[in-house]
Amino acid sequence: QVQLVESGGGLVQAGGSLRLSCAASGGSFSSYGMGWFRQAPGKEREFVAAISWSGGLTNYADSVKGRFTVSRDNAKNTVYLQMNSLKPEDTAAYYCAADRFGSASYYHVNYEYWGQGTQVTVSS
Repeated sequence: QVQLVESGGGLVQAGGSLRLSCAASGGSFSSYGMGWFRQAPGKEREFVAAISWSGGLTNYADSVKGRFTVSRDNAKNTVYLQMNSLKPEDTAAYYCAADRFGSASYYHVNYEYWGQGTQVTVSS
């Protein structure tokens, strides 16, 4: 029932910035915890960042801490991932996901709904 649509990916040089957006429909967005994950070819999906239903709790992977910021606007049913100081190793397909239990979980198994993904490519 819940649809998630990511946008904002693209090609950027190392050191540049992108902002990803994830728009939700079909459910109660304000009650969901929202997470961002990424997957590069030949690698497992990895956690990037997450935010609780209220925005009061955020979690970040060590690899992006200090460079990425997750936020949400419940009035717009949208979660964001601001990515600064991008590195080639950030290149991946980025997915947003929703957890109806409202946490900011590191674990993909806690998320029930997933978007289609948006590609981020960082050139060196």
